[in-house]
Amino acid sequence: MGVIMVNDLIKSTNLMSVPSEYAFPAKPEDLNMLIEKEVEQVTIPVIDFSHLSSGSPDQRSKMIEDLRNACQHWGFFTVVNHGVPESLQNELMDLCMNFFDLSPEEKSAYRGNYEVERRSILDLGTNFDTSVESVSFWRDQFRACVHPIFDSPPKPEGLSEILCEYTKRSRDIMKQLLKAIMEGLEIEEDDIENLLEQKSGSQVFSANLYPPCPQPEHAIGLPPHADQGLLTLLIQNDVDGLHIKNKGKLVAVNPIPNSIMVNTGDHMEVCIYNVVVDILSLKNTRVSLVMANGPADETNIY
Repeated sequence: MGVIMVNDLIKSTNLMSVPSEYAFPAKPEDLNMLIEKEVEQVTIPVIDFSHLSSGSPDQRSKMIEDLRNACQHWGFFTVVNHGVPESLQNELMDLCMNFFDLSPEEKSAYRGNYEVERRSILDLGTNFDTSVESVSFWRDQFRACVHPIFDSPPKPEGLSEILCEYTKRSRDIMKQLLKAIMEGLEIEEDDIENLLEQKSGSQVFSANLYPPCPQPEHAIGLPPHADQGLLTLLIQNDVDGLHIKNKGKLVAVNPIPNSIMVNTGDHMEVCIYNVVVDILSLKNTRVSLVMANGPADETNIY
């Protein structure tokens, strides 16, 4: 059966300490970096998507330049006025939280089903790779391949339909952002679709739940890591927890309501970041919804 999901563990026991399988074995200096309470609070570059999709030529040119600078100096940026209804984001967030509240028996069918070769993914777990990582992260995650083959858990009711709608909208945003980034790199417009093969490119959705932790100083939501692919789109609730490394320093990101955070994947630029367990309160749950976008498997990126 493996390690029990964190949300199920929280609901089934009155935890006073972190179980040994979730205790993160960090050296004191490493732990300070991972859960530093006094990290600088920052607002990352903001991109007004409406200026890219329907703005004047001058507005679009400015946004392309802002995108180029954000990718060069941060690797992260926040997209506002993106056209995805806040109600759709909230509904998807609620449905994903309802998924994590399903019984262990209902969720067990999704454990360990990550099959990249089939390009059909439905997986539930805590870690990136349980065959390598000996300690479980303090988070629950399910992930699903949503393009070119769409897959979704059948429960809770309505999740598949809402996730499908969000997938289409996020894909449109991704394509517009990539087009603008490539324009900033002075790549010819006619070459962009062929270069990235966007119609057959991959999208993998993941929902991440970071429940309250009785000893946050002994656990970690996610260790420092970089994303694969091209662009990763992220929406989150109002519980802090995302830290990124910029200019050699770890900083905490201040999210803007109804925005989508974007970071460049390692096909474009390697960005290191991590998620810490909620260190401000022992009662709050952090939720993040991630859409990872990549080119087709056979595409060469130079």
